[in-house]
Amino acid sequence: MEPLEVLQCSPPLAREPLDAEQAAGLAWVFKALGDPVRLRILSIVASHEGGEVCVCDITNAFELSQPTISHHLKVLKDVGLLTSERRASWVYYRLVPERLGELSALLDTPAAV
Repeated sequence: MEPLEVLQCSPPLAREPLDAEQAAGLAWVFKALGDPVRLRILSIVASHEGGEVCVCDITNAFELSQPTISHHLKVLKDVGLLTSERRASWVYYRLVPERLGELSALLDTPAAV
């Protein structure tokens, strides 16, 4: 099951247990977020004025090669946390807020749990 489908059909963790397929799909999303570079990329995109950022600005924020940054961006796109749009020779990235909302809802638990 694709991570996006898993997020859409997964109940909050405190309501009912995940099945094996849901857990595997969600693990893929959390693994993507488990890398410090990808967390920084997500933060750069999310906090950028206008809600989108050029790949050139992302690359300039790191002391990593362009192919490495491209790999991290691809991982974030593959799990549905980012979208991109090519404009001339540059690619602009935007956060998918619905996906972060779904992750947040999944982890939302009552205080008594």
